[in-house]
Amino acid sequence: MQRRKFLEALKAGNKAEAFEAADDIPANPLLDCTIGTMIAARYGRRNVLKGTLGVSAAVSLFGASAFTAPRHAHAAAPTALSRYAFGELDWGIDETHHVAAGYDADILLRWGDPVTAGAPEFDVMNQSAEAQLQQFGYNNDYIGFLPLNAEGTRGLLCVNHEYTNEEVMFPGLGRQDKAGFAGMTRELADIEMAAHGGSVVEIARGTDGKWTVVRGSRLNRRISPLNTVMAVSGPAAGHSRLQTSADPSGREIIGTLNNCAGGMTPWGTWLMAEENFHGYFWSDETGTDGEPDASGHPEAPKLRRYGAPGNWYAWGKYHDRFDIRKEPNEVNRFGWVVEVDPLDPFSTPVKHTALGRFAHEGAEATLSADGRLVIYMGDDARFEYLYKYVSNGSVSQDRAANSRLLSDGTLYAARFGPEGTLLWLPLVHGQGPLTAGNGFAGQADVLVDARLAADALGATPMDRPEDVSPRGDGTAFVMLTNNSKRTPGQTDAANPRPGSDFGHIIEIKEDGGDHAATRASWSILVQCGNPAIAAVGAQWNPETSENGWFGSPDNCAFDAEGRLWVATDQGRKWDRTGKSDGLYGLETEGALRGHSKLFFRCPAGAELCGPYFTPDNETLFLAVQHPGTDGTRNLQGFERDSTFEDPATRWPDFNPAMPPRPSVVVVTRQGGGKIAV
Repeated sequence: MQRRKFLEALKAGNKAEAFEAADDIPANPLLDCTIGTMIAARYGRRNVLKGTLGVSAAVSLFGASAFTAPRHAHAAAPTALSRYAFGELDWGIDETHHVAAGYDADILLRWGDPVTAGAPEFDVMNQSAEAQLQQFGYNNDYIGFLPLNAEGTRGLLCVNHEYTNEEVMFPGLGRQDKAGFAGMTRELADIEMAAHGGSVVEIARGTDGKWTVVRGSRLNRRISPLNTVMAVSGPAAGHSRLQTSADPSGREIIGTLNNCAGGMTPWGTWLMAEENFHGYFWSDETGTDGEPDASGHPEAPKLRRYGAPGNWYAWGKYHDRFDIRKEPNEVNRFGWVVEVDPLDPFSTPVKHTALGRFAHEGAEATLSADGRLVIYMGDDARFEYLYKYVSNGSVSQDRAANSRLLSDGTLYAARFGPEGTLLWLPLVHGQGPLTAGNGFAGQADVLVDARLAADALGATPMDRPEDVSPRGDGTAFVMLTNNSKRTPGQTDAANPRPGSDFGHIIEIKEDGGDHAATRASWSILVQCGNPAIAAVGAQWNPETSENGWFGSPDNCAFDAEGRLWVATDQGRKWDRTGKSDGLYGLETEGALRGHSKLFFRCPAGAELCGPYFTPDNETLFLAVQHPGTDGTRNLQGFERDSTFEDPATRWPDFNPAMPPRPSVVVVTRQGGGKIAV
């Protein structure tokens, strides 16, 4: 039924609803910088004091407001002192962005801005793939920052470009005209491909405290699924299931796509996580149920387990490798974590198969007690799993040797016990059910089919595990965005609410404070949503104001002070809260544990991604993605789908000739100084 809704929405040209319907499809059939800088910034030990969660006093239920001043009700000042020293922003939703008083939130990079030396200026009415390959891509998501000098006033931004919204990218291609991709052409598809991938951009901070792009830097680079050659490492490299007519070796892949969150390694490389890769593969045949037909594919059941073909884009009409019938193995070449060396613009990115193939949301790195590399990863789909990877060797000063750690280690999936215990299950061929008799001929099959391996091991199906932020004391915080499809009979201790539109956040404490441990304890930090509505089942610190509670946690980050910041992604369901997506400071310890404060909010229809702090904590980078698209039918005063000609907002340019443009925002304190300190 959900796949039928997806197809109907897609044929009607409603991309936002199609994406949401696709996200609702339960794919799991079981349920229908430098090393020194990084350690200094992220791995200091801190005591964790647990408090109690509560529900704030009832306030009246509100509706969404558009382009008007928000209604708000302030709670009394917290009796305990918040570690987030800023005046809380009022909630609301309108056509622009807002930041807490005393801070500037400036636009640093926009879709189409020149990146590489000699790149043309952006011409939205005459865009080409050639130009887009030299310009900042679309829908910026993860942001990493690699300092280039000791002062931290020069550095490289590493930015993922997750996906594209054609209806607001291209003139004359409104949703009402897009029945069955009828409005798409090879030229437009190639521009879309060029707008995916990622950007490396050198930036500098002037004496006035403002950051600017270093135009023409030799380190500036664009990465795309159109023309960037990538190597393959790990157990699946060269395997027959990765071999194609264009690459019979199975060791050279063109491009990366749907790069959502990611991470930076201790040695200063960038990890790009490939998320919803299944949506890019297509078939022009449909089954009797109206779904894209994969029945002729040699691995049809495995394709269905991963949701392919998704038919989200028309690329398969023009590029055979995205047609599952013409190139049946190409789909196995995506869904990995890609490592990029930002310091070498001519280096070949590497897809590390040892980290498993699934809808990767994030690849946040930390160190074990004995210096091994640990990477936490979520599989962002309903009823999917939480993973971590632990290298066999330890991180050293040898960058080349460090990268090899990503090919030699163990991938684990998490099983959450009902009494607050957690067991990390190794995805290792020959152990337990991961044998040839169960369809896993070797370690390559275990990793290519990581979801099926986790199924077999009995990992815990979660409510869309997204970003995971580890802290140096063996603690990690898991963002669980939502799961409206979980029924009362499918709840468990770690996913306690049926039909949750709002999500929750879990704290994991690894045994012995060691991120490489195979056992841990867990607890729920907050259950998101409106605490004034009993049926929602929200749990916050009782001193959280009406401005401070949120729904659908997604990306997250620790700052240099060891404080957790959470960005939200409500999709088109933002009307469940009436709030735009934003950034919140969330207390994790002490008397205010579970207390949240709103610091930044997005323009209408946008999602907030990327939060990343410079090591000195004086700059915060934010990614505002797909402005003017999500849920605009519910936006009072607009109440229709956005198009290029008629968007809900023209943020950030507010130029009548320019559509909305996904952009990177840089936040600094007026007059200088650390953020929220």
